[in-house]
Amino acid sequence: MINQNDIQNKILNIAKADDRIRAVILNGSRANPNVNPDKYQDFDIVFIVKDFDSFLTDRSWMNVLGKPILQQLPDEMDLGRNENEEKISFGFLMIFEDENRIDLTLFPCEKFETHFKIDSLSIVWLDKDNLLKNIPKPSDEDYHITKPNQQEFSEVCNEFWWTITYVAKGLKREEIIYAKDMMENVVRPMFWQLIEWNIGCKHNFRISVGKSGKFAKNFITESLFENILKTYSDSNIDNNWNALLLMAKIFNDEQNKLGKELNFQINATEAENSSKYIQKIQLE
Repeated sequence: MINQNDIQNKILNIAKADDRIRAVILNGSRANPNVNPDKYQDFDIVFIVKDFDSFLTDRSWMNVLGKPILQQLPDEMDLGRNENEEKISFGFLMIFEDENRIDLTLFPCEKFETHFKIDSLSIVWLDKDNLLKNIPKPSDEDYHITKPNQQEFSEVCNEFWWTITYVAKGLKREEIIYAKDMMENVVRPMFWQLIEWNIGCKHNFRISVGKSGKFAKNFITESLFENILKTYSDSNIDNNWNALLLMAKIFNDEQNKLGKELNFQINATEAENSSKYIQKIQLE
């Protein structure tokens, strides 16, 4: 396993030797006390810096980290760029020969007071100017599941029951690529939102299931988790029908459970009509 102390020392040596770097923060999973460390975790590092542009004009300061075997510079890419969003920081995503992964973000000192948000998963490695005093112990609080209101609950349910009809049409037409795209990119986010809300409800919304629900299995029954896995099908049409119908059943159960727990109005007619509609399409 990669020795975090070695990486920390290497990064701190850069920061201590460079007067432009005023603070160093560790974010992400390596700052999360609830996550078991492994060698695949990124080192999510933030440098608070003076003379921001000089770091981009001459990048030789990075040489001490080694030569990346793979990297991405998202702030120099058009892919995913929002033209209306003000660019403040700059990120380097890097994997090195020793499998060390560093996501390094530069943030300008002059924007610190007005634009920098302290992530709850933060450990201060260096603070030359007392910019980061009174930082609490790291926790995943910023990533806790948020309690829904009636409108949010109703809209997620409506989106699910409406969009599963597109999956059904795609399967009936044997347009498997379209059906899979709708299932995974449109329907499943609503499905997972409801699962996560139910998990949050059981824990007073003081819990995180991680990115993409990766820790969800730790907070649900084994049988529910096994059924959720069955909703991830292959490219076989019949198997996808089974996955879709099972997903609808799970969603309906979870919808009723959460609605009753939070005293929300439940549109049972919507769920029933959608379920009957997709079953009718399957049998035609």
